[in-house]
Amino acid sequence: MDLDENNRKKQKLIEQMKEAGKKRNPSEDHAVALKILQNPTRRKIIEFMKDGPKSLDQIKDKYDLNNMQARLNLDMLEDSFYIAKTDSSDKINYELTIRGDAFLENVRTGGK
Repeated sequence: MDLDENNRKKQKLIEQMKEAGKKRNPSEDHAVALKILQNPTRRKIIEFMKDGPKSLDQIKDKYDLNNMQARLNLDMLEDSFYIAKTDSSDKINYELTIRGDAFLENVRTGGK
């Protein structure tokens, strides 16, 4: 990801957080993130999205989840801004945000 794309994604994330009224302090935000990412299925979903947007059905099939389980995990990831919902003409997909990309990068490199 080049610097311009990174800055656009960062600005989009900040705007989404403002629109959603998410003004957590850093300590609270880290506590929420820890809770969200303790679940191995959610971490796997983030990893699955590294190659691009995925649909609800793709995620359900990949991890053998029912509709309720998939939506619960996706809603939690979306609420904590690791993923974002994208609407195309006929279907809803989910994609990583800059925060989701950063999580993957830090997990792969150990934060180095």
